[in-house]
Amino acid sequence: MANKEKRIEELEREMEAPDFWDNAEESQKKMKELKYMKDDLQTYKDLESQMEDMETMIEMGYEENDPDLIPEIQEMLDEFEKSFEAIRVKTLLAGEYDSNDAIVTLHAGAGGTESCDWASMLYRMYTRWAEKKGFAVEVLDYLDGEEAGIKSVTFEVRGENAYGYLKSEKGVHRLVRISPFNAAGKRQTSFVSCDVMPDIEEDVDIEVRDEDLRIDTYRSSGAGGQHINKTSSAIRITHLPTGIVVQCQNERSQHMNKDKAMQMLKAKLYLLKQQENEEKLSGIRGEVKEIGWGNQIRSYVLQPYTMVKDHRTNEESGNVDAVLDGNIDPFINAYLKWSALSKKDLQN
Repeated sequence: MANKEKRIEELEREMEAPDFWDNAEESQKKMKELKYMKDDLQTYKDLESQMEDMETMIEMGYEENDPDLIPEIQEMLDEFEKSFEAIRVKTLLAGEYDSNDAIVTLHAGAGGTESCDWASMLYRMYTRWAEKKGFAVEVLDYLDGEEAGIKSVTFEVRGENAYGYLKSEKGVHRLVRISPFNAAGKRQTSFVSCDVMPDIEEDVDIEVRDEDLRIDTYRSSGAGGQHINKTSSAIRITHLPTGIVVQCQNERSQHMNKDKAMQMLKAKLYLLKQQENEEKLSGIRGEVKEIGWGNQIRSYVLQPYTMVKDHRTNEESGNVDAVLDGNIDPFINAYLKWSALSKKDLQN
């Protein structure tokens, strides 16, 4: 913590300099860093305070021989453990771009209205999670389902370690329920793919040749227009060698949409290169590692019983409503621990 306090003092001194705002981009980065540092320091101080309060309550309980204080102490201990676990999980976010904002894309799978409705449920789940974290959400691209729900949506989540947390959600999410769109009341299985990439602002070391790109322009349309700027000219970029498609329709101009889409494409190509390197490394080590762009990572069962289960970590919850209302931290934390252990095994 002493290092953090020292860095806070440094940043506050820099902010007092008359030329601090000359480079707006650099100054914004430092303001962001200062906020995160202060938040961390406050969390640590809150933990210290919680610990002292608990010790005082325990001493009072002994002195007064009062068993009625036990439930109150237990409640304080539960709160302390929750805060401590959040800090512990944060230490697992050591990836190159974990601290960055995240760009999330949801695509409804085959199954028409069912899958589109499932995509809208997942979109709500992630926006509710972001709200609870105090993160900002901005829609970059939105396509309504034909009858209901969302066919596809791309949105940016802005906040400390947004990518570090949300990278756990990449993969296929499966829903099992009695269909609200089927008069016969049959059980239906729906799939939605979730893609997550960091919002990399600086130029990544990825070469993209003009001849490898197909760039299409189109007008944002449909009921989804309420989520986006209708006057903007949307851009779709296809990277022909890999088949990767990115699109953006939220910025104020076609030029800005193109810049944002290129930024997204470079981030995706960087992740692909990183994935290929990991697979090469695991191949050398004799590991069979499933890193699936199309892997089913989690099931949400609403009928005949209620259960959300992550197939990678075996983390599960019987409270489906709470999970769909954004309570996904236990799944994110379990993934980060599982991922850290997997990397450790790979290195040994």
